[in-house]
Amino acid sequence: MVNFQYKDHYDIDDFRTIMAILRGEGGCPWDRAQTHESIRRDLLEEAYETVTAIDSGDKDNLREELGDLQMQVLFHAQMEEETGSFTFDDVCDEACKKLIHRHPHVFGKLELDTPEEVLVTWDQVKRQEKAQKSTAQAMDSVARALPALWRAEKIQKKAAKEGFDWPDWRGAREKLTEELSELDEALAAGERVEEELGDVLAAAVNLARLLKIDPERALNGSSDRFVRRYARMEELAAAGGQALSELDLDGQEALWQRAKSEE
Repeated sequence: MVNFQYKDHYDIDDFRTIMAILRGEGGCPWDRAQTHESIRRDLLEEAYETVTAIDSGDKDNLREELGDLQMQVLFHAQMEEETGSFTFDDVCDEACKKLIHRHPHVFGKLELDTPEEVLVTWDQVKRQEKAQKSTAQAMDSVARALPALWRAEKIQKKAAKEGFDWPDWRGAREKLTEELSELDEALAAGERVEEELGDVLAAAVNLARLLKIDPERALNGSSDRFVRRYARMEELAAAGGQALSELDLDGQEALWQRAKSEE
């Protein structure tokens, strides 16, 4: 049994103490065995679960998920504190300094009146901090661990800020048609298919960006509709005394169209 003071209400200092206990001598064998790499996916999953809570509007669930996400931050910081690299206080210190530096209109004398002006200044300050001398360097810094659609969108936004963009969504729509044609050529030739398919996806993301549509949300919505329609197809097939897998492609397509029309 570890030496720990139980309370009715805990704060961030208690949170840090608990994490240190779990990772320390006499703590939890599982927690002690973890590394940054072993819980990398946990951090991503907790971030997505937090976003899911935001989308649901469930405040109780959001409170819980924010705690789980903070636990991942503390977990990683505790690992580094054990090696003497940095502490959670160092993490907080750097974050605070970054916020102060990137808000010269709040903590300095710069005057900015619109959210758009703030974003321009934020990007300029960020590039100075990271010694990025070109837009290409800023593009290359976009995290590769991001979902591919979001990464493509962020890269395209950086290009757009330099004027490399279509006047409106119509140009992007024409580009998508062009990329589809190039994909058809690649399929016919049996080469460069993956490359051309990637260009099609990138063109679709660009169209979504100009339409002000989140590509991840759009694709997730499509996946949700697919699941609902497929479930209805199974119901319709069962009502006819068959399993969906027993139908040929034409039969399955007919049920798909019926399920789609019912929505």
